Amino acid sequence: MKMLLVTNWGWSEILWVALISICLVFIVLVLLVFIMKFFGYIFTQPQTTASAATVAPVVTGQLHEEEIAAIVTALTLFKDEMHDRESEVLTIQSIKRAYSPWNSKIHGLTQIPDKK
Repeated sequence: MKMLLVTNWGWSEILWVALISICLVFIVLVLLVFIMKFFGYIFTQPQTTASAATVAPVVTGQLHEEEIAAIVTALTLFKDEMHDRESEVLTIQSIKRAYSPWNSKIHGLTQIPDKK
């Protein structure tokens, strides 16, 4: 069985390929780190979309729509958590089961045939 060799590489070529591939991997990793830091910087900047003219004046004793929405959301989440909670009393009852061939280990053993 013959193997078809496309190129006849020596040790110097193999070492150059290995060196270039290792350097390429590290360069890509460093670029990914800088890209991730850049995105972190962008997403942590405060959003300044609302101008001072559009903000309603604060009146004492009155709730804004955002505050009402936050309160309603908090109450809904609180009620949803309570809905799934059952009573914390565990009742363990032991049940005597009759013989079942499904849980019998004797059927899993190979029976010895009768010798004649």
